[in-house]
Amino acid sequence: MAKIVLTGGGTAGHVTANLALIPGLKERKHQLFYMGSEKGIEKELAEKAGLPYYGIATGKFRRYFSLQNFTDPFKVIAGFFQARKFLKKEKINLVFSKGGFVAVPVVYAAASLRIPVICHESDMTPGLANKLTIPFAKKICCNFPETLNYLPKKKAVFTGAPIREELLQGSREKGLERAGFSGEKEILLIIGGSMGSQAVNQVIRKHLDQLLKDWDILHVCGKGNADESLKNRTGYQQYEYVHEELADYYQAADCVISRAGANVICELLALEKPNLLIPLPKGASRGDQILNAESFQKQGYSLVLSQEEAEADFSKLYALLKELKDNKAKFQEAMRNSKEKNGRENVLQLIDSFL
Repeated sequence: MAKIVLTGGGTAGHVTANLALIPGLKERKHQLFYMGSEKGIEKELAEKAGLPYYGIATGKFRRYFSLQNFTDPFKVIAGFFQARKFLKKEKINLVFSKGGFVAVPVVYAAASLRIPVICHESDMTPGLANKLTIPFAKKICCNFPETLNYLPKKKAVFTGAPIREELLQGSREKGLERAGFSGEKEILLIIGGSMGSQAVNQVIRKHLDQLLKDWDILHVCGKGNADESLKNRTGYQQYEYVHEELADYYQAADCVISRAGANVICELLALEKPNLLIPLPKGASRGDQILNAESFQKQGYSLVLSQEEAEADFSKLYALLKELKDNKAKFQEAMRNSKEKNGRENVLQLIDSFL
């Protein structure tokens, strides 16, 4: 039995991969702790998962000017000493970091005590927090083969993403029952990430009549984005957010339209769901979703359409959906043969090798 600290946060995406590892680590009889910011989303999610939580001071690393850039380094220093005290007291054997600014002081503290650190990078290119921690990590896991080019060769490991076991155990029948669909039509799931996507929502609703001729639609539209005028529309179900139901809706879906965040597209890969990706435009992000989508398209898992094209010409989106529908078996075959779809087991085996 070993003592392991999981760290990472700032967004739910930095936490879910850690949570996916918990069952496998507990099966191995390891003692687990979670370390993150004092009030971040990681605290809520880790405690909900039943992990002992230790909150520390953290500071955000911003690429833009902010007065907080002058004060946050002192928070990181305070967090370093808080983390170091805990790691030393508990005699921690290994730290697994999913990234995000909250993980930086934890990784630095572990390195100062010569505790092995394994990091995981979700996106194609390392984010700022992971760039700061890579020199102190023994290994860096990644989701995309192209990411190996951005990492130190001796440290990089192509694992794929750890996916929560419960997402793989959904029921198509329960999904259809929850939605009130007969299953006679194929099901199109539209999911824009945890916050939804206003741009994708608008395109879908503008052309809903045409889409409903071919599909029954499950639409996860994001908090506050439900359209009450469509509440009783036959063949269309909208949800601001789904949690336990998501596994069943994934199984019910024949095809998926999604943003290209690393977590959601790796879930689609693990579930072998043919998908059309509409990545977040570069002006609204650092461009990581565009790179993620291009990689999945190159590997034969996805079709890709830019947000600008989707908004300007619905016929392109409609044609790609038809291509996806007509060639489902081809996309599923590519995903079935993928190495990174077993990301959870790959990461667990890597942790085993250090323990």
